[in-house]
Amino acid sequence: MTKIINPILPGFNPDPSILRVGDDYYIATSTFEWWPGVQIHHSRDLVHWHLVAHPLRRTSQLNMRGNPSSTGIWAPCLTWSDGLFYLIYTDVKSWRTGMPYKDTPNYLVTATDVCGEWSEPVYLNASGFDPSLFHDDDGRKWLINLVVDHRPFKNRFGGIVIQEYDPTQQKLTGPIRTIFPGTSLGLCEGSHLYKINGWYYLMTAEGGTGFNHAVTTARSRSLFGPYEVDPENPVISSRYDARAPIQRSGHGSLVETQNGRWYIAHLCGRPLPNKGRCTLGRETAIQEVRWTEDGWLRTVSGTKATPVEVDAPGLPEHPWPEVPVRQEFVEPELDIHFATPRVPLLPPYGTTTERAGWLRLRGQHSPVSLFDQSLLARRVQHFIYRAETCLEFDPVNYQQMAGLMCVYDTDNHYYLQVTWDEEKGRVLWLQCVVNRQTTCPAAPLPLESARVYLRAVVDHDRLQFFYSMDGKDWRKYGPEQNYATLSDEQFEMMGEGRFTGSFVGIACHDMSGQFLPADFDYFDYDPDPAATGLLSQSSEY
Repeated sequence: MTKIINPILPGFNPDPSILRVGDDYYIATSTFEWWPGVQIHHSRDLVHWHLVAHPLRRTSQLNMRGNPSSTGIWAPCLTWSDGLFYLIYTDVKSWRTGMPYKDTPNYLVTATDVCGEWSEPVYLNASGFDPSLFHDDDGRKWLINLVVDHRPFKNRFGGIVIQEYDPTQQKLTGPIRTIFPGTSLGLCEGSHLYKINGWYYLMTAEGGTGFNHAVTTARSRSLFGPYEVDPENPVISSRYDARAPIQRSGHGSLVETQNGRWYIAHLCGRPLPNKGRCTLGRETAIQEVRWTEDGWLRTVSGTKATPVEVDAPGLPEHPWPEVPVRQEFVEPELDIHFATPRVPLLPPYGTTTERAGWLRLRGQHSPVSLFDQSLLARRVQHFIYRAETCLEFDPVNYQQMAGLMCVYDTDNHYYLQVTWDEEKGRVLWLQCVVNRQTTCPAAPLPLESARVYLRAVVDHDRLQFFYSMDGKDWRKYGPEQNYATLSDEQFEMMGEGRFTGSFVGIACHDMSGQFLPADFDYFDYDPDPAATGLLSQSSEY
């Protein structure tokens, strides 16, 4: 029997909202401060998935310039009704651990084709995040979201509220009702409503998005409650088995297959062995569930944890082409797997048309800017990988730099760069930013040529950079770095919350304001496990 292998969406793909339309399955996931907004993956069999769309591709739909790290798009909800796809999303504008306030405007966009152009956004409300749209069987539509309570003597998760959405007027109407206060697990968020066999089921995420995360359910005969809590909550959680390879299970979304089987897509994370760090971020898993005779949801596996292997629903297999290792910049449009921080990378700051077969990046703000960076990266989806590029760059001052980055966000990243030194001229240099503290663990290496090849090799928590002048003879540059710092858990050690994952990519920065260009011939992302052998084979510079 064909098996589903978890996670189905590896790497930073959290907060899944799953949907079936006919024979097609879609999952929308959060993108936080990375542009474009929302990732939608497509499947025909629940086994094989591929990235097909980013609905929020215009700054009129989403503008995150200045958004702090780990804000932006939280927990989108994808639904279908009346011949339209509906996408609800929050653009979190301000959030900080320990601070009581959150600014959380919520919006709605629609499309007739999930891969086509989506509408301009309809503003809904801003009372809290994780909104979800429920289409009742009488044709009425309802928005639910958690309410943020900023008062220090109250629970900051102020309950789940509901209000009707009028698609004709394109606005919320009628009274706002609180329908659920959460359970004793606390931190009630990520809610979805379903109507099944005459019951309204409310599915929520509770316990926080870390290792105590969970999926809980409640039900009512009335839309407005009261909601009876599942006596065996949580339905799904990894909190009971600290040794399980898949942790952080929670934030679920239901789908029924064509043949009447039920599955739940939910958030998860895979910690590094013996490290407790999820460098790949929060991912998406799926498992089969069933309904008991008394109408409660249970996992088919019989446990609350997340299996690595799950029985597929028996649909015709539908694999997709493999994502190529090498991205060559021969097309005007960049590959769908690339992302940029906060805003789109538009010409002249990112273009493949000025030099045929090359990507030209013009340097903008520094690597810690919350506004305009020329950084093009992709999600890391494997514990072992090799990333590589060929760069031509000729800086004239030390404020100009370009190269290869392994990045979590502005506060934690590693940057192998070509820059300028007053004594040595054009040099190779490694800048490491960990917990907002900068170190440079190797001396600047003079470069005779403007062309240089750069490589990063990662083996779980080990990161080693390399360089080559001809693309054949590779040498190590600098000591191994601790890749485990590129994780949510690194910030938990600092008493802060972050919620994304590690990226790897290419960048150009010019703090002098001269917008100096750097040219990149290609970018490789190779998850070949043999790449780990490079850590011991190459010589030092």
